[in-house]
Amino acid sequence: MAVQFFFSEAPITLPGRTRLKKFIDEVFLSEGRILQDLAYVFCSDDYLLDINRRFLQHDYYTDIITFDLSENMQTVSGEIYISVDRVKENARNLGQKVQLELHRVIFHGALHLCGYKDKKRSDILQMRQKEDECLALYFK
Repeated sequence: MAVQFFFSEAPITLPGRTRLKKFIDEVFLSEGRILQDLAYVFCSDDYLLDINRRFLQHDYYTDIITFDLSENMQTVSGEIYISVDRVKENARNLGQKVQLELHRVIFHGALHLCGYKDKKRSDILQMRQKEDECLALYFK
């Protein structure tokens, strides 16, 4: 299991990292995938905006960008960039605790690497359902 967390210029508390890493690995296993290498980078809005512009040619803020670096369908390798600023603002706007929204986004990125999409309405509904399942299992 090779989940790593990096904190770039954006402070946020992430308790229980060992348990979270194990849970993320279990998410992949439950989806029939083997986790090889996964880096989560927690950063600022500006940092993620720069990535969005340079690599995706999008000129807007987002809470997460997931890069699938997998070489085959069996194993998963990737990088997930999460804007701490967006997570905090989204939590405030949704009336959620920051930790709950943070974990939702963490699981969201992992689910993208499992093949779940979020562009069409039906995909968004399926993604939300899977996020909710992860949250319920993790926080039970």
